[in-house]
Amino acid sequence: MRKAAIGFVALVSIIGTPVLAADMAVKAPPPPVLVDSWTGFYVGANVGGGWGRQSVYNTPNDPLVVSLFEFGGAPPPASFTSSGILGGVQVGYNRQVNGRWLIGFETDFDGSGIKGSGSTSGTYAPYFMAPFIAPVQERVDWFGTVRARLGFLPTNNFLLYGTAGFAYGRVTHNGSWNTNTPFAVGDGFHDINCFPVPVCFAGSSSHVEPGWTAGGGLEYALWQKWTLRAEYLFVSLRQGTITEMVLGHTGTESPSSFNAIFNRTKFNVARVGLNYEFH
Repeated sequence: MRKAAIGFVALVSIIGTPVLAADMAVKAPPPPVLVDSWTGFYVGANVGGGWGRQSVYNTPNDPLVVSLFEFGGAPPPASFTSSGILGGVQVGYNRQVNGRWLIGFETDFDGSGIKGSGSTSGTYAPYFMAPFIAPVQERVDWFGTVRARLGFLPTNNFLLYGTAGFAYGRVTHNGSWNTNTPFAVGDGFHDINCFPVPVCFAGSSSHVEPGWTAGGGLEYALWQKWTLRAEYLFVSLRQGTITEMVLGHTGTESPSSFNAIFNRTKFNVARVGLNYEFH
């Protein structure tokens, strides 16, 4: 009986070993999918957020506004922050060089909700110490870039890159000079007629502004043709100016006005994207 038991245990061991090995082979995780080459065109989509800071100063356009500003009616310089969500699409081309390096280009276009506003205040002395407030707003409606990319591949599936190039975007500016104290002044050439109140001066503009961008990111190949990325860009667009004209113009003289000058529209972009590659 003892010999039979030993023989049975040995038989079970012999039969069970390949079964256990097969079971372990089924449960083992699949090996990572390696990318043969990053060379080729790609398309993708992105989503993220943007934030920045803006400052505004004012200059008079005629002698009557010069006197208005001299008596305390000049809006002090304003500054404010802006932020918002954004998202869009990108198209590009990569070329892998010497195994570990990558060069390429990319163009993208994003709709933007980046916006901000601020205001300053003061008192116009000659007319009953009339208090005023001067609100300003900036909004980035959309923007795009055309950039070169230079990257390094620590592994076949992982890319680190820097990027820089041309940027453009539509920027909308608004501003006004408001008071709850109606008044009217003139010098024979220009007039300021603050009827009705509260908005005395107002102006707006919306233009496509050129500029530049630079940044970097990292990208990981999920499968042979799909990559996931995280990217940061700094965007700087040309400064904008709006002319704020008096609204209660009588028509007998030229309306007075002043310029609200916005500094360059600068904002940061952080976004993630998913690309499909054609290679």
